[in-house]
Amino acid sequence: MSVDHYENFPVASFLCPPRLRPAVAAIYWYARTADDIADEGDASADARRAALAQYRAALERALAGAAPTAAWPHVFEPLRAAIARHALPGSLLHALLDAFEQDVHNPGYATRTELLTYCARSANPIGRLLLHLMRVSDPLSLARSDAICSALQLINFWQDLGLDLSRGRCYLPADDTLAHGVDLQAIRRGDAPGTAGQALVRELVGWSRRLMDQGAPLALTIPGRFGWELRAVVQGGLRILDKIEHAGFATWTHRPTLTALDTPLIGWRALGMSFRAAATHDA
Repeated sequence: MSVDHYENFPVASFLCPPRLRPAVAAIYWYARTADDIADEGDASADARRAALAQYRAALERALAGAAPTAAWPHVFEPLRAAIARHALPGSLLHALLDAFEQDVHNPGYATRTELLTYCARSANPIGRLLLHLMRVSDPLSLARSDAICSALQLINFWQDLGLDLSRGRCYLPADDTLAHGVDLQAIRRGDAPGTAGQALVRELVGWSRRLMDQGAPLALTIPGRFGWELRAVVQGGLRILDKIEHAGFATWTHRPTLTALDTPLIGWRALGMSFRAAATHDA
């Protein structure tokens, strides 16, 4: 499907099983629209919270099987159909809204643990919803999915450092910035973070890569086209980390993105995951 937003990962691409594409697309647009309510435009914080409350009420209607109201029918009619067909867990859909409401408050994060707690609401429910579609629910798969989704969320944070700071948001753990002697207030004033900032991003990139590596084996246990889709997601995230590294960890001023030129490399690396797994199994 085509989307109006840049993404680091394929969204209901041709790799996704056709029978699941409508549900995947419905979940994407549900999350994307709520994220835009919380983040885009120049509405006040109060207006954003009020809109998200209306959005949550619309979700409740969809979960109850009721027809959507005039607001966001393009989101909640497909979502209602996906809920009815696949029994999507309401708790996961609500968790995403909890994260977007948290974004409106813009609380800041003292530790990596606090940041991962946010990711457990903002990112991990997406992976669990997709596993639900695949009827995968064992604890190891769920834990690996959480690792992949949290890693993708963190990668997006480090990719968007300059953009987020310009909007008054900061996802850098305060204890990490303190350890590296990075003055966030000075950065918000436009001061360059210098080598201390680069060292901070380098360490956070390493953390994200380790987290992705923890979850990556899940892509080799999911059968068929969805497994290949997940391999592409993993390798897309890792490719962004490569680009952050090649740019000298300077995402305060430069935002690396994936382009069509990255597609062959991502595909080759996704294929390599299978080759390595087969070689390990045969050894």
